[in-house]
Amino acid sequence: MTRTVWVKADDSVGDWEARKRRITTAIEAGADWVLVDEDDVGRVRDLGAIDVAAFLSDADVVDGGGETAEADATFVGKGGEGDGSIDLPDDFTGSADLTTLRRRDDRAQGAYVRVLGTEYEAFAESAAAAADITVVIGEDWSIIPLENLIARVGDETHLVAGATTAAEARTAFETLELGADGVLLDTDSPEEIRGAVEARDAAERESLELTTATVTAVEATGMADRVCIDTGSLMDDAEGMLVGSLSRGLFFVHAETAESPYVESRPFRVNAGAVHAYVRNPEGGTNYLAELSSGDEVQVVDRDGGTREAIVGRVKIEKRPMFRIQAEVTTDDGVDRVETLIQNAETVKVATDEGRTAVTDLETGDEVVVYYEDVARHFGEAVEESIIEK
Repeated sequence: MTRTVWVKADDSVGDWEARKRRITTAIEAGADWVLVDEDDVGRVRDLGAIDVAAFLSDADVVDGGGETAEADATFVGKGGEGDGSIDLPDDFTGSADLTTLRRRDDRAQGAYVRVLGTEYEAFAESAAAAADITVVIGEDWSIIPLENLIARVGDETHLVAGATTAAEARTAFETLELGADGVLLDTDSPEEIRGAVEARDAAERESLELTTATVTAVEATGMADRVCIDTGSLMDDAEGMLVGSLSRGLFFVHAETAESPYVESRPFRVNAGAVHAYVRNPEGGTNYLAELSSGDEVQVVDRDGGTREAIVGRVKIEKRPMFRIQAEVTTDDGVDRVETLIQNAETVKVATDEGRTAVTDLETGDEVVVYYEDVARHFGEAVEESIIEK
């Protein structure tokens, strides 16, 4: 599921300067969409790159539809049944379509509904059956209506829940464990918008089950082309990347956050290994180290298995003396061997059961942290076929 953060910036926010501040904040915070009035679409385009959704204007409805909006998605519901400006029919039976929300206009992909009561919950559910995107705004409600809508229409539409704080956004993403597909922030606070973006990112991240492997060999192997991954993010002492010669078993290699008498720390860097090795990416696949280049994404992992993504800023490939590290993982089927090539340097550290150890101090019998999955890979994707790696 792709989670999204939307920021509401229509005329209910205030004049253009007030709306502009929200839109600029949304762009700078990394939000995915802004929801504006149709007349503002062009001005949003001038401010920066972000997807733009627009409420269809009253004039277009009265005239039976005007020129196609320049927005990436158009919405109905404002100024009509969706926001309570027009009462629901007394004989409403739970059947609605997008033209009910805004008459005589069939351009809309999205529905906007304020849940003012149980009948509006049914109205939102019915509208969602016809809408690619459905925004629901709770009024004096907590979780139950959102739970109902996730359960009933979660597969039919991109469900976006209204929120005013990052905490509400986080709850929306976690509701029923599945969570809403997106949140629409109605706030002027840059901190709340950034917090919602962080909640989106956290909801999309994997949590990996790391294990340990027993080192069976540490051998000097001579020179090889070694890859340093320099990212556009700072990593902390508990973070690194998963790297290995065999796709089924990747070693936890720490970022260069530790101080050394020989070189300064490089908390943006992981000295990952030889060019042939794999590194795990945020999609759960792998890339060869030699394939990485500026702008690619790699997965950063911490000792608890928490993950996040980082953008590659630079890749440094240089000839360096290497170690071959071999270890054994205990599996349900017995013992499996994993290994990697890594630079022979005291600044390169791998995670162990006792913390982290420089590869130059690593010994047979040490327990190193690895990510093990008994699958084969083809072009970095897990496949069900027999592949022998040795």
